[in-house]
Amino acid sequence: MTSDLIHIVQGEFAVGQGDNAVISTLLGSCVACCLWDREAGVGGMNHMLLAGSQVQSTANTLADINAIESLINALCKMGAERDRLQAKAFGGARMVSGLSDIGQKNAEFTLNYLQSEGIEVVTQSLGGTDARTIRFWPGTGRALQRVSEARVQEVPAPQPVCEGNGMELF
Repeated sequence: MTSDLIHIVQGEFAVGQGDNAVISTLLGSCVACCLWDREAGVGGMNHMLLAGSQVQSTANTLADINAIESLINALCKMGAERDRLQAKAFGGARMVSGLSDIGQKNAEFTLNYLQSEGIEVVTQSLGGTDARTIRFWPGTGRALQRVSEARVQEVPAPQPVCEGNGMELF
């Protein structure tokens, strides 16, 4: 039996149904939200990098919401009912120490949004310091996570800036 494998990257989503459909992605600080409607036999996954800065702007918030809503809308077009959706959330790792923990922000946004929409999160694997490969079978809601050997990297201290000739570039 062959599978219909769809690989998604940052900013993408895919939906599918049936026994052969498989959606995969590779995550670090990004979050993948897998949603499915067991009764309709349809599901999908998105790959989100949400929180772009320390202060969440209105534009970022709208993009964050759109990342999940686009997936939900695509599933509803395939016969899913919003009130039957269940979720599995993965990713949100801290991949580089010394910088802000964007993975944690991505994970918190995802969980908060799903809760506010009344979508039950049945499984989550968020945080940590490892990259993850996710495979999701949208027809059944089955998910497989493979943790990679990628570890947190130290960011070196910034080097002093050369005095130069006094010219300022902007």
